[in-house]
Amino acid sequence: MTLTIAEALACAGQLEAASDSAALDVQVMLQHLLQRPRAYLYTWPERSLTAEQEFAFLGLLARRKRGEPVAHLVGFREFWTLELEVSADTLIPRPDTELLVELALELPCPDNARVADLGTGTGAVALALASERPGWQISALDRVPAAVALAERNRRRHGLENVRVLESDWCQALGEPQDMIVSNPPYIDKQDPHLQQGDVRFEPESALVAGESGMADIRSIATQALKALKPGGWLLLEHGWQQGRAVQACLRDLGYRKVDTRQDLAGQERVTLGQRG
Repeated sequence: MTLTIAEALACAGQLEAASDSAALDVQVMLQHLLQRPRAYLYTWPERSLTAEQEFAFLGLLARRKRGEPVAHLVGFREFWTLELEVSADTLIPRPDTELLVELALELPCPDNARVADLGTGTGAVALALASERPGWQISALDRVPAAVALAERNRRRHGLENVRVLESDWCQALGEPQDMIVSNPPYIDKQDPHLQQGDVRFEPESALVAGESGMADIRSIATQALKALKPGGWLLLEHGWQQGRAVQACLRDLGYRKVDTRQDLAGQERVTLGQRG
């Protein structure tokens, strides 16, 4: 006899040492294998998996025990209102980054604004903005060819024609001046012990780590954005929870106005913004 859905759900107990979201992890894996919504799992708990489904489930369970991110196991992650394909070539989109989207949507911008997302990865931020502001012309830029290809697949999947995905080292490929630039760049110091914990162990270091105590890429973007932004254009940068003051100082030193730092849902400083003079 193969496992029932209820028995498979109970396997969450095997993940408690490897995950702080064990029950949810198992639910997501089962939803993926069965191609059913979560409600199905609890409506039909007595139904048995097929032999193939059980084999696949136990394989995913073993990989999760080793710490592999659930997003990599099932190949997607929800962000904003979108389901996005993910891969080991980019960061996995995280709920904290939705603050970057929220703030961008709150700022005063023309209906036909030009907006750039630097280091787009899966395309999460660019595509979320495009889905909310169909009149905006959005450039999703990344220097990693595999990330560019992934973001383009996600763009096509959601049919967002107001986004162009380009290979670029930060602002390099931008042509016309932008009304807004947003970015979730690498900002972790190489010595940070968190790099050896959780999902980040399976994500590319180049998308996580920056020199100068995590500030190198932030400074580079802020400097380049002075030329890439229109006068009065906005720069929004995600950063680490202890970097708010440093990012504010960087922007003010470069002449940005209205510099401010906003907190995420956990009350941690997460995004700093400034306006080009």
